[in-house]
Amino acid sequence: MLSSDSMQRNSNIQPDPVFKTQSKQVHISATKRALDDCREALKLWRLGFLLGWLDIKLRYRGSALGPFWLTITSAMMVGSMGILYGRLFGQDLRSYLPFLALSLTCWQAGIASMIHESCNCFLEADSMIRSSRLPFMLQAIRTVVRNAIVFGHNIIVPIVVFLIYGVWPGLTALWAIPGLLLWVVLGGACCMLLGVVCARFRDVPPIVGALLQVIFYITPVIWMPAQLQGKAHWLLFNPFYALLEIVRAPLLGETPSLDVWLISLGVGLVFCVMAAAVFVRTRARLVFWI
Repeated sequence: MLSSDSMQRNSNIQPDPVFKTQSKQVHISATKRALDDCREALKLWRLGFLLGWLDIKLRYRGSALGPFWLTITSAMMVGSMGILYGRLFGQDLRSYLPFLALSLTCWQAGIASMIHESCNCFLEADSMIRSSRLPFMLQAIRTVVRNAIVFGHNIIVPIVVFLIYGVWPGLTALWAIPGLLLWVVLGGACCMLLGVVCARFRDVPPIVGALLQVIFYITPVIWMPAQLQGKAHWLLFNPFYALLEIVRAPLLGETPSLDVWLISLGVGLVFCVMAAAVFVRTRARLVFWI
């Protein structure tokens, strides 16, 4: 028989938290594999650049002008919309056209295009993902590079408009470099978050497209913040305005305010944390969803 002391000692012994320990180990393992995925993708950055460039070449295969069709399309849109909205809003074309040309390029070829293509980041690469053991993050690098090339083609249009109207931002334009770097980081995070969500739920890409249309009209892209007549401070509640302004303002010769930078960095931090959490949790199931 057990003594009273032994019984008391046994009653104080707690059972091992088997399920809790296993769950923690599984989470650590998933985090490690996600980090390994990112590390391996960064080692293959040359392949990511090559895939992004090949996507552009295949998209315009057989075309005489190739990617420069994007530049021509953008120029036509800036010319037509600039004259129309300039008259409607009663704006001076000398200040409005450079603003519109740069805003449309930053929005369409920068923010909106990156968000839209992030939705199909993994879906469009389904054959490659199934046939090879390449890291998932490589597809994010590929998408970011592809959009960077498109942005590089389209930025020619505002440069030409600047030359026509004699707009020169000076050294202030260098402030756009950290803004562009933040866009690159956010583009990768966008692929990890929206790419996974859209692979699981196929109704999300049309929803994202519809929301982008709404955001386009409530963000000062075709209209200028000064038109709000003293109510421009309400724009700080629109995170897309801050993200747009950190690149657009320096290229127009203006220094972005501290509030704009703080909002952009805050949005970037929250978005990156969300993307990392979703990617870690769903990475192992992603191949079954595409």
